[in-house]
Amino acid sequence: YFNPAGMTRLPGTRAAAAVHLVKPKTEFDNEGTSYVNTLPISGGDGGDAGGLASIPHFYLTHALSAKTWFGLAVNVPFGLATEYDSDWVGRYHAIKSEVKTININPSLAYKVNEQLSVALGVSAMYLEGEFTQAVDWGLLSGALPGSNDGKAEIEGDAWGWGFNVGALFEPSPGSRIGVHFRSEVDQDIEGDIDYSNVPVALQPVFFDTGAEADVDLPATVSISGFHQLNREWAIVGDYTWTGWSSIPELRFDFDASGPAASSTVTFDWQDTSRVALGAIHTPNGSDWTYRFGAAYDESPIRNAETRSARLPDNDRIWVAVGAGYNPSKDLRIDFGYAHLFIDDAKIRKTATGEDLARGALKG
Repeated sequence: YFNPAGMTRLPGTRAAAAVHLVKPKTEFDNEGTSYVNTLPISGGDGGDAGGLASIPHFYLTHALSAKTWFGLAVNVPFGLATEYDSDWVGRYHAIKSEVKTININPSLAYKVNEQLSVALGVSAMYLEGEFTQAVDWGLLSGALPGSNDGKAEIEGDAWGWGFNVGALFEPSPGSRIGVHFRSEVDQDIEGDIDYSNVPVALQPVFFDTGAEADVDLPATVSISGFHQLNREWAIVGDYTWTGWSSIPELRFDFDASGPAASSTVTFDWQDTSRVALGAIHTPNGSDWTYRFGAAYDESPIRNAETRSARLPDNDRIWVAVGAGYNPSKDLRIDFGYAHLFIDDAKIRKTATGEDLARGALKG
């Protein structure tokens, strides 16, 4: 973890690198998934749609003068990955969903006086996405539903740009308050869609072609605080608002016409809040530092009707512990563990509108 507050007292060049390993578990329990005519859709529950992911971070600061610093951050601000068995009951809604981002964020910071520092940065963010789902050619051709499945795969990528500003206020020695704003990043995704096993009668409508989507990744506002109680104990906390309402839907427009001209998943996401509190314990004379914390993190998903199998998210509580070791004055090694407690996320998709050909997903 990189602490920019320390830079006001330690000029020179410092770097930090970290890798977060994340292992979610996502299992579906079918409760009546069916076609529009209530005929049950065949298939299993999809297995564990979660998987191990590694999330890298890199940070660098360099003192340009006694009051001016250059910073560089390379990190992963957004991402998701779920993958169900290809023959599960919700295959017409989702099989594989993957979004990866890499954000390159240079910045400049200026120390106004002993109490106040300010900073400004720009972001260049790369996004890459892949979405697959089964297509019920039997239903679309007027034959028996589920009698002839194919697959649709959308892949695309984009570069987007944004900015961030921050301020750090130290009202007294041992106390710091930080405020940070990160702008939306508009991603104009371009890629293609590929179909498999398309019946001859449907090939004039469903064919491999280009695909486009426009996604505004959300803005964030964070307020954080640090207070040194005594030589061994400090308390920390932060509040973060995220403007997830900037993504009301995920809509892909294809270089085609007619009923296969677009594909839409309605999210209707809401803005969220995350509140965290923690403590830091540094035993007197020890090279070790210990950390404890908890957080409440809201989900942007409003209800079971708009929850997607691609991202079956829900409100969660974080509990985290960590430790840091200083083998020398020039090196620190940190490690930690966080466990997220999440209530069951219900899905109540109906076979209407955009989900007419996908079926009613309930579980």
